[in-house]
Amino acid sequence: MKSFSYKRVAWLLFFAYFFMLMVQITLRYIPMSSEVSFLQIKQTEVSGIKAYLPIFYIHVYSAIFVLLAGFTQFNPEILAKYPKIHKWLGYLYAGFVLLLAAPSGIFIGWFANGGLMAKTSFIILGILWFWFTLRAILFILKREIIAHKKFMYRNFALASSAITLRLWKVILVYLFHPAPMDVYQIIAWLGWIPNLLVAEWLIKKKFI
Repeated sequence: MKSFSYKRVAWLLFFAYFFMLMVQITLRYIPMSSEVSFLQIKQTEVSGIKAYLPIFYIHVYSAIFVLLAGFTQFNPEILAKYPKIHKWLGYLYAGFVLLLAAPSGIFIGWFANGGLMAKTSFIILGILWFWFTLRAILFILKREIIAHKKFMYRNFALASSAITLRLWKVILVYLFHPAPMDVYQIIAWLGWIPNLLVAEWLIKKKFI
C-alpha cells in the first residue's frame, strides 16, 4: 500500500509540474495575438490561411482543459466516491477531444514544421486520438467497462503528447543540439509513440 501511495504522489507531482508548464505556455496566448511565441515562426500560415489562426487558438485553449479533465478520469477516489463527476468529466473530455482538440490538431498538423515526416506524424496522432476517444465512448455506452478503460489509456497517452513532446525537445536540444527542422521531425514521433507503448504495457499489465 505504501509503495502504491508513493507512486501516486510521484505521479501527481510529475503531472502537476508539467501541467503548470502547459498553463504557462497557454497564458502566452492570452490575449489572442498573431505574433506571439510559436506563431512568430508561422507567419506564412497566419497571413496566408484565414482559418489557421482561429483553429490554432481552438487547439491551444481546448488542449489545456483536455489534459485536466482527462487526468481526473484515472483517479480511483473520484471514480469510487463520485461516479457522476467521473461520468460528466469524461463526457467533457470526450467532447473537447472529438469536437475541438483532435480536429484542430489534424488541421494545424497539416502545416507543421519539419516537412512531410513531421506532418504525417501529427496527422496520424490527431486521427488516432479522435478514434481512440470515440471508441472509448462507444464502449462505455455499451457498458463494456474493460474495453472502455483500455481505450482511455490509449487516448490519454496521446493527449499527454502535448507534455512529452516539449520534454523530448528540451532533452534533444540540450544533449545533441540538432538543427531546428531535425528537432521537429524527431519530436513529432517521439512525442506520442513512446506514450502509446507505455499505455499498451499498462493495459497488458492490468487487463491481460
